[in-house]
Amino acid sequence: MRMTQTDYAAMERPIFEAWKDAGYFQRTPGFGEHAGESYTIVIPPPNITGVLHMGHALNDTIQDACIRRARMRGFKTRWIIGTDHAGISTQTKVDKRLAEAGISRLEIGREAFIGECYKWREEYGTTIVNQIKGMGCSCDYSDEHFTLEPSYVRAVRKLFVDWYRDKLIYRGKRIVNWCPSCTTAIADDEAEYVDEAGHLWYLRYPLTEPVDGLEYLVVATTRPETMLGDTGVAVNPKDERFGHLVGKTVKLPLVDREIPIFADWHVDTEFGTGCVKVTPSHDPNDWAMGEKAGLPRINIFDETAHVVEGYGKFSGMDRDEAREAVVAAFEELGLLDHVEDHDHSVMTCYRCHTKLEPWESEQWFVAVDGLKEAAARVVEDGSIQFHPARWKQVYLDWLANLKDWCISRQLWWGHRIPMYYCDECGWEDASVDEVEVCPVCGAPVRQDDDVLDTWFSSQLWPFATMGWTEEGMDAPQMRTAYPTQVLSTARDIMGLWVARMVMASMYCCDNTIPFEDVIIHPTVMAADGKPMSKSRGNGVDPLRLMEDYGADGMRFGLLMQVTGAQDMKFNEAKLESSRNFANKVKNASRFVLMNLEGYEPGAPEPVTPADRWIFSRLAKVVAAVDAAYDNFEFGEITRELYSFVWNEFCDWYIEFSKARLAADADPADRAACQRNLVFVLGQILRLLHPIMPFITEEVYGEMPKGDAAAPMLIVASWPDAAELSRFVDEESERAIAMVCEVVGAVRSTRSRYGISPKVALPVAVKVAAEADAALLLAQAHLIGQLANVEEFEVAVETSKPAESAVVLGSGLEVYIVLAGHVDFDAERARLARERDGLAKDVAKFEKKLSNPGFLAKAAPEIVEKDKAKLADLADKLARIEAQLAELE
Repeated sequence: MRMTQTDYAAMERPIFEAWKDAGYFQRTPGFGEHAGESYTIVIPPPNITGVLHMGHALNDTIQDACIRRARMRGFKTRWIIGTDHAGISTQTKVDKRLAEAGISRLEIGREAFIGECYKWREEYGTTIVNQIKGMGCSCDYSDEHFTLEPSYVRAVRKLFVDWYRDKLIYRGKRIVNWCPSCTTAIADDEAEYVDEAGHLWYLRYPLTEPVDGLEYLVVATTRPETMLGDTGVAVNPKDERFGHLVGKTVKLPLVDREIPIFADWHVDTEFGTGCVKVTPSHDPNDWAMGEKAGLPRINIFDETAHVVEGYGKFSGMDRDEAREAVVAAFEELGLLDHVEDHDHSVMTCYRCHTKLEPWESEQWFVAVDGLKEAAARVVEDGSIQFHPARWKQVYLDWLANLKDWCISRQLWWGHRIPMYYCDECGWEDASVDEVEVCPVCGAPVRQDDDVLDTWFSSQLWPFATMGWTEEGMDAPQMRTAYPTQVLSTARDIMGLWVARMVMASMYCCDNTIPFEDVIIHPTVMAADGKPMSKSRGNGVDPLRLMEDYGADGMRFGLLMQVTGAQDMKFNEAKLESSRNFANKVKNASRFVLMNLEGYEPGAPEPVTPADRWIFSRLAKVVAAVDAAYDNFEFGEITRELYSFVWNEFCDWYIEFSKARLAADADPADRAACQRNLVFVLGQILRLLHPIMPFITEEVYGEMPKGDAAAPMLIVASWPDAAELSRFVDEESERAIAMVCEVVGAVRSTRSRYGISPKVALPVAVKVAAEADAALLLAQAHLIGQLANVEEFEVAVETSKPAESAVVLGSGLEVYIVLAGHVDFDAERARLARERDGLAKDVAKFEKKLSNPGFLAKAAPEIVEKDKAKLADLADKLARIEAQLAELE
């Protein structure tokens, strides 16, 4: 339900600017027991091409909750923000903009194109940072970073040079995942797999000389077009069907190339015919088999996946055209054996979604075997902890299977590889500084044309943003604030980014980990459990949610939905509930502030059982919230706070306080009640602030404060669980819990039978122990005051009075006498009629929803609506039947 009556931004923006202008987002000085300790978080740098989505909204809320709580606990905090240059994405957008103006980057040249990229960044690159500000995120905006800023560029170049010197970076020709659209290599773990309904073509390859009457072999392939580059046919060494053919040759159709038949364990005897065509330049498995067998490599495609010159009519065709033409040619020659349907997965580019081409290319690689052992060790020994813990093994498995990392990209926008070449004498070397002339012969040199993979530069993010370059660990920020404390991120970049940051930090920072805890937050899915996407039309815009529910409502509502599950089905109703919760806090605060006439500041003093109860509950909630933060259980934090604030403080403690605040109340008790309300509300505001910063800061500004109070809530002290533990009082908790159950039972019974609150009702309570009886009887005045009860009796042994309703509680039974207030015959008749009507409606919906025809034809939303209606009707029917049973 959209609600736009409140202009949340108008309230939130001035508060945000006040925090920022006061310098609270910068490294805070710290106070208390943690004054000498730093607490730093680095934001996963959003792309300059990006806009805020639900994953960002959840992740940024988690990080802000952590940093705000740490700031309130007295740590020297800083949340480092910045953006990533987003190599492929930005180049694609600028290419598109130039194309719309009828310009090609090839026409204007590299330097001019890079200038256009910077113009694009100036125009659009701050969009997501401004949206993050709108969420209230307390990042240090005074020192924003960018992965192409000069100091960062130098850090990236230094790492490349250091790894090159240590032989951890090398150049070589290998199969890479090539995007013909972006015309660049893509790392293995950046490829996205898409299921595709395809075919398996069975092609006949004639033997050069028939063997035992056999004239040809049949190979099965999903890519007949690549046969133009075949240099062998492989069979499994244990496959007795083909053992006698190993060492023989076939004549490759269409290109008339003689290629050998050889044996290799890679071949699956169950796939196709057991014979596979081998194209080393266009398949990684074929590459491995070709290397072992000494096969030549033939690259049949250019960088845009068109067939190169030398293949007759096939030259110039793209992959799809070549496939059709090759199949047609085989059929014309009588060499197409047959075709089968075959579903399989294909790799696509994570940016443009074009099918990737396994393509032989000369690229730069990182030799990861020299880095991954240390990155695994610090997770295995617990130096770095994952939350939830199950992601630890996923991380370790990813590292164990990691192959050498292709880091070169055929782009212009990004960190240009700092390799220099002299074409005169053949000198080449890596350099942190720019090189213009050859140090050997003095001739001009050229720099490598490629740029580095964006993940190569982003792996330095935790320390390159803290001044690490020349000084290394001696840089001032590195000495005082490294490692960082928490990294929160999505699971899909756990290998791409998290593991690489660990590898880079262990190498660059004297075997120091980059962070202590890694939070892998759930992926936000649509309500139907499917991924959010533009094509499905099921995405949700966080900006719209903030308009409708406020930043606080969105933040709290998102965290309410976090569990230990891997995915989170987004439920907008939780945000509506959170907005209502924010209003509840505001209304409760207004009640407290309106009842502070004559208020005199002083120490809180729990003088009544109700005081002792709320103080005890507060102490336990603070301890529970602290424990949940320690375990990064954000859903548990919101659930604890919601229950305590709404159900205990707002619904009950404020209710208990009203008589004590009346004009004719005892002045001393009134003053104590005022101080206690201010104290408990102040603690609540602190507990809520990390998640709901705006509403809590607004209320805090209206609260009475002593001279020593923090000027703003953002730097107020966090509730002290150890100090509050002295207020824990189990006896008062039990007494008031029973009071609430009795009052609630009487009120719900009045509502059920339409009895006015002005009518006093006799009540008897059966308890489990004499101690409970004594506790409850001591609060008889409170129960009488809140529930208008007369003839209140409490006993361990008591029977249900005639004509009474019974409500079961925790260790007690509440009997509310209804004699003289309810016409039981008329009530039974009325309920029976209502029951019969509901039963008919339930039967109608059950029949409808059990009809296969209806389920097959009806829109899913209609089915879900009817299911919800049936559940509501069934619930009402059950309650009516319970009332009838009670009246019997």
